[in-house]
Amino acid sequence: MLHVKVFLFNPVQENTYLVYNDEKQCIIIDPGCYSENEQEDLTGFIEENGLKPVLLLNTHCHLDHVFGNKFIAEKYGLILHIHPMEKKMLELAPASGLMWNMPFDNYQGNLEYLVPGRPLKLGKDEIQVLFTPGHSPGSVSFYSPGNGFVISGDVLFRDSIGRTDLPGGDFSVLSRSIIEQLYSLPGETVVYSGHGPSTTVEREKIHNPYVKG
Repeated sequence: MLHVKVFLFNPVQENTYLVYNDEKQCIIIDPGCYSENEQEDLTGFIEENGLKPVLLLNTHCHLDHVFGNKFIAEKYGLILHIHPMEKKMLELAPASGLMWNMPFDNYQGNLEYLVPGRPLKLGKDEIQVLFTPGHSPGSVSFYSPGNGFVISGDVLFRDSIGRTDLPGGDFSVLSRSIIEQLYSLPGETVVYSGHGPSTTVEREKIHNPYVKG
């Protein structure tokens, strides 16, 4: 069984996710920890619960989702996993940080590229990689069919969707991603978004004002 812990980090109020199993292995997704206190909140939970980080993943590489990549990679000896179309976004993130008056040290290590359709493993559990572009060119979502949740990054929110006015954004592409990749999941699937509260697929199909199911 997988468990999901949510951390609210940085001035942009980004959701960082820690997914862990009963064998104490964990995946860190979109570490947005910007301050030392936020870094300590994340590592403190890991240490207090005796967890072992085994994967570092980004749904996409906008600055608020990558602030903590370098820190986490160095702390736990992990290689960052992203979709190959997000490499450029990752490289541009520090410049975006300066524009937002939030300078940071970017991840500079090796990259492992996520392949949609090729699942990730956390112990006995399988996590599917869904290609969900539109907010960012290489956005992906992480779906656990056995545990009934999907971590969607900034693709789908409760009563909203990701911005499409940023570089690489496209509303028609985002809408197609939501309809084909997320709305096709079971209605009871919990959607953990990059910002704000969680929701469900069924709720958004009925109530989302931007993309109807």
